[in-house]
Amino acid sequence: MSNLDAETDRSHSEFYFQYHIQKNRPGLLGDIASLLGMLGFNIIQLGSVSDTGRGFLLTTDRPESVEVLRLMIEAMEDVKLTGLREPSLRDRIALRHGRFIERADETETRTYRFVRDELGVLVDFLGELLKRPGRRVIGVRGQPRVGKTESIVAASVYANRRWTFVSSTLLKQTLLKDLPDYELDSDNFVYIIDGAVSSLRGDELHWRVVDDVLALPAPVVIEHPDIFVKHSHYGWDTFDMIIELRRNPEELIQYEEYEREAARWQD
Repeated sequence: MSNLDAETDRSHSEFYFQYHIQKNRPGLLGDIASLLGMLGFNIIQLGSVSDTGRGFLLTTDRPESVEVLRLMIEAMEDVKLTGLREPSLRDRIALRHGRFIERADETETRTYRFVRDELGVLVDFLGELLKRPGRRVIGVRGQPRVGKTESIVAASVYANRRWTFVSSTLLKQTLLKDLPDYELDSDNFVYIIDGAVSSLRGDELHWRVVDDVLALPAPVVIEHPDIFVKHSHYGWDTFDMIIELRRNPEELIQYEEYEREAARWQD
């Protein structure tokens, strides 16, 4: 289970229930809904989470009914139980958008993949993370002009937080050498760092700002985390998770262009 899946709503009356349809027969959904009602569950939200999967957000005043539901669903031949747990953010996004957020693989549980057609899902997902109090460092991988910065800004708006560019190339190259006191408000700001610009062009004054920002109990989003780690004193343990954004699932994320620019800058 990933760190993200472990970060659930702690209300014990709320559960996420998901099943895979083995045999789609008439009346199947009605039978499931009747079973939930009989066991004392209220259906708060229902949605398709795949072509053959259904997900439910449930509440109940009888948490002991959860194990009964598990046993009864496992005894049914038409469906296969694939989830019965307290709801995570991934579960809620799946219900909202009708698809699960893809992990990079089963072992790299901190990395989540999106393509440009899923920018709405990405903004919701990232925005919900940015709403949460406290320190969280999120890396965003992707080729130039794929929509990384725009998605981060949109997610900040979604989270009702202001944003500040510690470093960026969005309009012009930005490298902050100091941070005004009002922008050290960790409760209201998202701090955005372009890992390539900071690590390849930043001087001592800029790195003091980067260090100060990363010490704040606030959300920080770092674009190009691979370059940031390669050319700075920060390691992968700095990041709570990584998000990848591609134009299509086959697109490779490559950094040769940045490395060539780095060589020119350092000559």
